[in-house]
Parts: sequence; structure tokens; C-alpha cells
Amino acid sequence: MPKTITAFGEVMMRMQVPGYELLSQANTLHYTFSGTGVNVVSAMTKLGYDGYVVTRLPDNPLGEAALAFLQKLGISRRYIGKSGKYMGLYFLENGFGQRASRVTYTNRLESSFNTASIADYDLEEIAGNTDAVHFCGIALSMTEDVRETMKTLARKVKDKGGLVCFDCNYRPSLWDGGYNAAKPHYEEMLSIADIVMMNEKDAIYILEMETAAESEEEQLKDLIPKIAEQFHIRTVAGTHRWINSDNTHSLQGYLYKNASFTFSEKISFSVYDRIGAGDAYASGILHGELASFSPEKTVHFAAASGMLACTTAGDTPMAQEAEILAAMQGMTGDIKR
Repeated sequence: MPKTITAFGEVMMRMQVPGYELLSQANTLHYTFSGTGVNVVSAMTKLGYDGYVVTRLPDNPLGEAALAFLQKLGISRRYIGKSGKYMGLYFLENGFGQRASRVTYTNRLESSFNTASIADYDLEEIAGNTDAVHFCGIALSMTEDVRETMKTLARKVKDKGGLVCFDCNYRPSLWDGGYNAAKPHYEEMLSIADIVMMNEKDAIYILEMETAAESEEEQLKDLIPKIAEQFHIRTVAGTHRWINSDNTHSLQGYLYKNASFTFSEKISFSVYDRIGAGDAYASGILHGELASFSPEKTVHFAAASGMLACTTAGDTPMAQEAEILAAMQGMTGDIKR
């Protein structure tokens, strides 16, 4: 029987500017539906899991369109409720070269998800029907009701023996009060989580940790073990990414488990659509943990998953396990083409 993966989070409408134009230049937009939870669960369904998203959609044709899109991705409608009229939107302008991609959010706090209360969800049933649950810092940045629901579900899943995965995913534009406002909520989620997606920047800026190390890698090696010990986290993972002068990207993943670091090769590749690569990496780590891969196989699988997500349109990872394993075979310094 397949294992069950559940994510709690908002479904958003992605409005994409064609090509590499700016919003101020374009006069058309292409829409799809996404969200961190949607991306992770969709990726996991491609790897053989049963996938659920715990969310609310507007009770109108917009909500029906979103639901149809999620079902096409293989996500069950079981925990998707309908209420309200609005859906959060984000507008994507694709970066090129040294110009970074830009995301502009709107309609967040008025959305069906962000106006729901804890009473709108049957958390006991959800917790009893999941092997692993995924949360992210984007949802954590929303309302007090959303935070209460998120933390309560996390504790219920853990109490029932399921795995809790938390992706820090700090977004400066979403937190009134910045890092100071975010810190206590992050600390609470870290104290519950079994698997955490983060890097040294999260430790320095969100948790206000200090380090004398100067390079990213040395800061990571200094701070991540302290976080794992302080919050009793069994697995911490994340990536470092670079944009190269020829407009390709490079990625290196890491995994910290059993008091030891494991790094993937640094891989370089062309990018078709950058958004969602981090969610693909997270799904690779989660799959490796649930499938009892070795740390080496897990981190290389996750890095290959993140790379492949950059080769398809849209936020949502689409690679099957066989495709990811095949991509791993060429991950020694560069990508096999």
C-alpha cells in the first residue's frame, strides 16, 4: 500500500509574464495554479505516493478551475474545502542573467485559505491518515488562525507517529515585523519537525545565530549541527545555488543526519523555469527518508530532482523516479546531455 503524503498550505494562481518581459512591458499573462504544498505533493505522487493537500479554495468557478488542475496533478480532493470568494495571486517575471526573477504577491490575506479557521478542518482524521506531512514558512507568515492550524496539525501527526517536514521558506515581503516577528514561530515549528529544509542564512537571519566562519559552506558546517542538536531535528537539508555568467545555474545540495554532512556534486545546467526547484529538492529529500535511501543517494537524488524541475514549465515538478535516477548517472561535475 502506498505511503500517504499530506501538505498544509495555500493554493495560489500563478500569473506569468511571457518570456523574459517585465510586467511593465507585457500585455498578456499565462495562469496556472501552484503553491509549495501543491508542488511537493505533486512531486511525491510522481514517486508513487498518495498525495493530499489540506487547504481551502473559493466557492466559485475560480475554485473549480484550481481543483481540476490539482486533480490533474494526481492530488486528492479529500481535504480540500470550499468557502469564500478569493484566491491568492502572484505575478512572475522571469529573470535573465544577473537579473533575478521577481515575484509580486497580491490578494493574500483575503483568500479562502487565509480566512479559514481551525474548525474548518478535521485535523484528527487528517493526522490519522498521513505518513508524512509538509509545512512551509510561507503559510507560517500568514494569519494567526493559519499558524494555529499549522502547529496543531504538526503536533497531531507527530503524536500519531508520522513524520513532520518543515521548509523554512522565509519571504521578507510576507512578514510584518520582519525576522523578529518570524523567529518565535520558526522556533516552535523547528521544535516539532523531524525533517527541516534550511541553510546558514536562515540560521543567521531568522534565528539570530552568530558564526565566525566567512564562507557559506563553513557557516553551514558551523551552524546546522547546533540547530539539529538544539531542536532535536533528525535530518536537515538544503541547497546552495549560483547564477553563472553564461546564464546557466549551478546547484549543490547538502544533508545533515547522524551528526554528519553529505554533499552532492555541484551541478550546472540550463534553466527553463526556475520556480519550484526548491520544492522538487525537498520532495527528493522526503522520498529518500521515507524510502530509507543512504544519505549519499538521498542528497544526489534530491539535487537531480531540483535540476529536472528547472527543465519544465510551471512550478510543479513532473519527473518520475526513473527519470531522476537516470539524471543522477550524469551528475559528476556537470549534467549529462
